[in-house]
Amino acid sequence: MSLRNHFVVPVIFSALALLAGCGSSSPTGTAPPTGGFTNSNLNGTYVFSVSGTDVNGNPYAMAGTLTANGSGGITGGAVDLNDPASFSAVANAPIGSNSSYTVGADGRGEATLNTTTPFGKIILRFVLQDSSHGLASQFDQNASGSGTLDLQTSGTTPSGTYAFSLFGANATGDLATVGNFTVGSSGSISGLQDFTNNTLNYANLALSGQVVLGPSSTPSTTLTTNSGFATLTFDAIAVDATHLKFIEMDGTGTLSGDAYSQTSSSMPVGTLPFALGGAISSSLVPTVAGGFLVTDNNGNITNASSEDVNEGGTASTAPLTFSGSYAASGTGRFVFTLSGFQGASQFVAYPSSAGLFLLQSDGSGILSGIAYPAQTSTTFTSGQGYGFNLSGTNVGAAASFGFTPEVDNIAEFTAASSGTLTGYLDENFAPGGAPSSNINLGTTSSFAAPAGGRGQITTGNNAINTLNGGFLLTYYTVDGTTIPFIEMDSGQVALGVMVVQSASGSAGAMAKAGGKHLYVPLHSLRARKAPAKQK
Repeated sequence: MSLRNHFVVPVIFSALALLAGCGSSSPTGTAPPTGGFTNSNLNGTYVFSVSGTDVNGNPYAMAGTLTANGSGGITGGAVDLNDPASFSAVANAPIGSNSSYTVGADGRGEATLNTTTPFGKIILRFVLQDSSHGLASQFDQNASGSGTLDLQTSGTTPSGTYAFSLFGANATGDLATVGNFTVGSSGSISGLQDFTNNTLNYANLALSGQVVLGPSSTPSTTLTTNSGFATLTFDAIAVDATHLKFIEMDGTGTLSGDAYSQTSSSMPVGTLPFALGGAISSSLVPTVAGGFLVTDNNGNITNASSEDVNEGGTASTAPLTFSGSYAASGTGRFVFTLSGFQGASQFVAYPSSAGLFLLQSDGSGILSGIAYPAQTSTTFTSGQGYGFNLSGTNVGAAASFGFTPEVDNIAEFTAASSGTLTGYLDENFAPGGAPSSNINLGTTSSFAAPAGGRGQITTGNNAINTLNGGFLLTYYTVDGTTIPFIEMDSGQVALGVMVVQSASGSAGAMAKAGGKHLYVPLHSLRARKAPAKQK
């Protein structure tokens, strides 16, 4: 799709189409058939996290809690904000009681958080899966980023073993890490950790430190290794006993992400849908990859494995076959050696209740992400509502802007038996962007039913009013409620997830174990001021 390629699109609902445009107007749209969402669907204390790129093109991370009263008011909460290139990290900044939110009938909503941070008023746009979970993005001119919104279980005490995956940047460039830890007495931890910094890999490091739950004015969660990264300090916020959010708060980097319980240290066996994002080669070309990782009980990654890839806007035209092997290398840690996988030859992998955390470890890039648990292959259900989040970088903007901005989308759509999709999308990008609300997906947006679990979504010839002018996605079915995808356009390199919606909360029940249904693939696709030239 081309940069800002505008066409006149057919109107699904004329009154709603008039709302499309810039600004942060309240989202509206088509209610999912299982029942309309209202403000009452956001009720309780929620953990939110967003990371991305600020208005100056610098990486940032944000996490915290907000308390919604079920009728549009936010009565409390706190936010951690880390943007080290622009200002000192702010911990546990209170969210003013004059903050508010709205939820539209289609589950898209907006929270206005009044804070004393350098960002001041923070606007989050989100789409709810149900009353417990949502996908979120920052929707103001401070920054653009993506993340999640999860109902918090009170009184959580971390225990047992967790696997984690964090991404961000430090003074030398992009940074990603995976590992695991076991919580001991007084929150002390021990485990293993791997880092990739740009293309440098630091492997199989002994990990120590402690986990102290926040949000706290004095963040005290620490991860310590015998590498050049020494001790990193985080705020850790519990969603529940199986899921913790991490945000770095020491001023040296912007790592953030998730830790999920590691209930088994064994390699999952079967066909595992995966999605990866980051950058490859010495010039760090923005790249996403997705497909199916097929494992057996004998240490093999079989040649039934396949990959789709978009490297700097050059997308594969057909799935690429790869194979390889895996071997345990430490408790709850594995090393993958691959042949035929475009962009990488080795990954480290840590099983978790959310899926298999993956990090490139061969010195040729910084791809990170997740392979979901093996599940049944399904397609879209006619008349069902789906929430959608996309995050990536627009490589097509380089010629016009002089850099590749980060792009973040929130959307909701309904599938029809004819293969068409109808719905609305909200987009922000940074630097240089302004939020755009209620972008009509048009009446020729469509999907191809999955073959072997792999399908496509396209806007067809009906380009929409986004930075990229639309999208072409390849998606991978997991369990009927979770649908990760990667973007296959020449102008944009992105990835994300779609989830089944239910205002009554029943549709996602099957997938709630471990929270995997709402896990957003990790990536380091951020704005770049000096993009690499593509051949």
